[in-house]
Amino acid sequence: MNTETKYAGLTLRNPLIVGSSGLTNSAKRNREHEKAGAGAIVLKSLFEEQIEMQSGVLVQTSDFPEAADYVSGYVKAHQMEQYVALIEETKALCTVPVIASINCHRAGAWAEYAGQLEKAGADALELNVFYLRTDPNDPRSDDETNLYTTILKNVKKTVSIPVIMKIGKNFGNIPALVSRLKSAGASGVVLFNRYYQPDIDINKMQLVSGRIFSSHSDLSDTLRWTAFVSGRVPGISIASSTGVHDGEDVVKCLLAGASAVQLCSAIYLHGPEVIARMLACVEEWMERNKFLSLKEFTGRLSFANAVNPSFYERAQFMKYFSDRD
Repeated sequence: MNTETKYAGLTLRNPLIVGSSGLTNSAKRNREHEKAGAGAIVLKSLFEEQIEMQSGVLVQTSDFPEAADYVSGYVKAHQMEQYVALIEETKALCTVPVIASINCHRAGAWAEYAGQLEKAGADALELNVFYLRTDPNDPRSDDETNLYTTILKNVKKTVSIPVIMKIGKNFGNIPALVSRLKSAGASGVVLFNRYYQPDIDINKMQLVSGRIFSSHSDLSDTLRWTAFVSGRVPGISIASSTGVHDGEDVVKCLLAGASAVQLCSAIYLHGPEVIARMLACVEEWMERNKFLSLKEFTGRLSFANAVNPSFYERAQFMKYFSDRD
């Protein structure tokens, strides 16, 4: 049974990728994920905003505020040293592809450091771009995709390894965005990033953290847009993420057109052993349906290939419920 897949120019032994999170912040833990069966590992992200905040705190408490640039540079360099060490240590222990991750929100801020991650041995780079725009007078809000493409182009100038864009679903036309990212040099996209979920405690009347982990109910949007993008933007790899909790979810994503899936919440909830169970489920399903390789069925139910692709469209919701009492 051949579960090998091609993702963003990388060859993976299977489509199960451990997503960027606290799960992947140590080389020993990453080795455990590989032993459990992971096809690739995305390291815990470097957070641009966190580094900026740390720099700001040091500047505010310093007796020499004019040293702000030096402090900021020192903090970023220190964080980079630790991250380079994580890459090198993980590569020494693991044989599967290791993907570095940067969470950024400004064009140009990380381009100069991307080359260091490549030199450290990263097989690819995942850019997690998100900037919450709340100013109604912000002139950049009219074309937010420019931020994504500008960051991507700046990074592509400094590295030769594949660059993957991890995006959220807060866009009106996701296939159009992916098409622009492909034109700007992206080798793959991750659909989708799961952002922090706010909630309100009505008893204490204060803001609290919402649901931390994804659930099966989150998979529908992931499947819909995986199918749309794979069917309308050929030539770019897709990793489905958010809502993938068992082997059946993996099969669904592959049928919709994903080359791989990213796992996070499922591992937090059930441990790395869930990776092996998912892979076994996929292999059993392939055997029942007489598939010898993933490529025989990947994308069979994408928007371009499905017999009735209207099921992916929003209008289908009303069509379905209009016939029910």
